[in-house]
Amino acid sequence: MESKVSGGGGTEETAKKGVVGRGLGLPNNSNGNLITPSSDDDLRNVFHQIRTTKSPAVINYGASWCHVCSQILPTFCQLSNKFQQLSFIYADIDECPESTQQIRYTPTFHFYRDGERVDEMFGAGEERLRDRLWLHS
Repeated sequence: MESKVSGGGGTEETAKKGVVGRGLGLPNNSNGNLITPSSDDDLRNVFHQIRTTKSPAVINYGASWCHVCSQILPTFCQLSNKFQQLSFIYADIDECPESTQQIRYTPTFHFYRDGERVDEMFGAGEERLRDRLWLHS
């Protein structure tokens, strides 16, 4: 996602948000199952899709300033290619502040099945995350 921001001199420049804007050289998502809502409305639409389609999903709540979030994000993107049946959502708490008020720790992962949240994981850990994804896929 991209948004226009005004620079100090009144010129507009493009600012990338979400996973793309992290500048981490993240792996491509070849399956199209990685979503990055860039506003509260976008995230509310994602919640609605999860509830109505009842397809399994994982939401990674992170922040651009969180070092641990930046460490696990490349793995999250790689795993989105391995677990094709899951929807992967990366929600930056600063881009979706109203919808993420309940998030107290970053990263936080919420796992959904049949439209309901069934599990939660705090912090990073590649093996822990992979195990949870396997369990919920």
